[in-house]
Amino acid sequence: MSTQLDKEASKFHRIRKMAPPKVLLGQHLQSTTSLRKGITTRSQNSLLPNVLKPNGSRETRAKRKAEVSPPKEKTHKRHAFANITNAITTSLVGQNHPVKKIVTQIKPVESNVASEKPADVAVTKAAATKAKPVLRPKPVVKKDDKTKIVNKIVNSRLSEDFEKSEDSLYVSALEDITDSVKRTRKSNNIFKVDEEKRNEKIEKPAEKDEKREPTPTNEHKKVSAASLLIAIPVRKLPEGVEWDFDVENWQDPYQVSHYAMDIFEYLKERERLFPVGDYMSRQICLSQWMRALLVDWMVEVQESFELNHETLYLAVKLVDLYLTKMTVVRETLQLLGAASLFIASKFDERIPPMVEDFLYICDGAYTQKELIKMEMNVLKIVNFDLGIPLSYRFLRRYARCAKVSMPTLTLARYILEHSLMDYTMIRFSDSKMAAAALLLALIMKDLGGWNLTLEYYSGYKLDDIRDICILLNQALHKKHKETLKNVHNKYSHKIFFEVAKLPLKDTLEI
Repeated sequence: MSTQLDKEASKFHRIRKMAPPKVLLGQHLQSTTSLRKGITTRSQNSLLPNVLKPNGSRETRAKRKAEVSPPKEKTHKRHAFANITNAITTSLVGQNHPVKKIVTQIKPVESNVASEKPADVAVTKAAATKAKPVLRPKPVVKKDDKTKIVNKIVNSRLSEDFEKSEDSLYVSALEDITDSVKRTRKSNNIFKVDEEKRNEKIEKPAEKDEKREPTPTNEHKKVSAASLLIAIPVRKLPEGVEWDFDVENWQDPYQVSHYAMDIFEYLKERERLFPVGDYMSRQICLSQWMRALLVDWMVEVQESFELNHETLYLAVKLVDLYLTKMTVVRETLQLLGAASLFIASKFDERIPPMVEDFLYICDGAYTQKELIKMEMNVLKIVNFDLGIPLSYRFLRRYARCAKVSMPTLTLARYILEHSLMDYTMIRFSDSKMAAAALLLALIMKDLGGWNLTLEYYSGYKLDDIRDICILLNQALHKKHKETLKNVHNKYSHKIFFEVAKLPLKDTLEI
């Protein structure tokens, strides 16, 4: 019985060793699954079904494991340079390949050959001839033949182009050889040049160089070019501008002070490529309230997934651009918002959420195929051009140039993000919206109004943004329903300095 049990045990161990890794991986995945609640920020496992449990939770996915890699074959690494000829036994990489030597022991043949059989003698002679290595005698180099060897080396290294030219690099490089080598050069057709003519050619430039003034070398030129890049420029600012923000941060590579003004001028020129018209009159199934509700939901998604603010602004812009050209029913509006967030997160986020995350926040109302199809439609509408100028980027630039404090900038961000829900603000350009939001924040903080420094860096005067600033102040006084409180609750937190709780200005004296 014991021997039979031992056989069964050994058989079980062999079967267990032969089991494929995929089976073990599947068992591990089933054992590591767990449940969690709430909105997830990363995708679930594609191997497990994405099904909601009755209690509202969902199954999470386990970490993926790579399949067992196939055994690597034992092969030699291939070097970049191989042996040039078969005669060289060492490669250029530096690996020495040992030469196999055939060692044979030959018995001495006795003088009495007649005593041995003729067949044995023939066998021993054949073995001796086969086993005996051929010895190559080393060439004896005489003193008189040294010049010939050096001459051969020089001739083998010279190309036809250099042979024809008298002032070649090889001629100047081989001038300091012994007299014997020079004699061989005279005998060859390659170096048929008189020494007197060569000396004259060498002496003439020397005489000219004495008269010429010393010219700067390349090293001095490189140093001067580098110093020009590092040197801080001196600019003449318009009257009333307090400081030059770009010059002050000239040596900070993150500020890109060399091109900052040009970059934002270019963004202002691109605003005309993305016009948003009054599309609500053509949308039969939508209303301004529904759009505000969608933007409020997108703010909640941005806060739950901890996305960048640029992602939110780009997603709202994609929604408006799509609705300008296409008609959408009410049931597809949330799908449009999810697809816009999905596109914007892939454009601005370092680790964007996956498709399953956006399907989950939509409560399973749409399928993965529908979301991807809507994503393709949005990209076609904008012609795959996602470099859209955003008001948030302009606001950050203006606030830095004006050197406002972080609470003041946060208040301007609250005003600008609150204006995303207002449909009447879509007709204004993003750069003007950013300037008007910063102006209203300065007025609410009693920090003065629009000065010449802001006018210089933004390119807008007070008359250009006065009406927009008044509209933004009126929008803050509107009392929204409880369903549109996400922006207010977000900026009521201590992280955002509770700027949403600041008292509002009843009238603006601009």
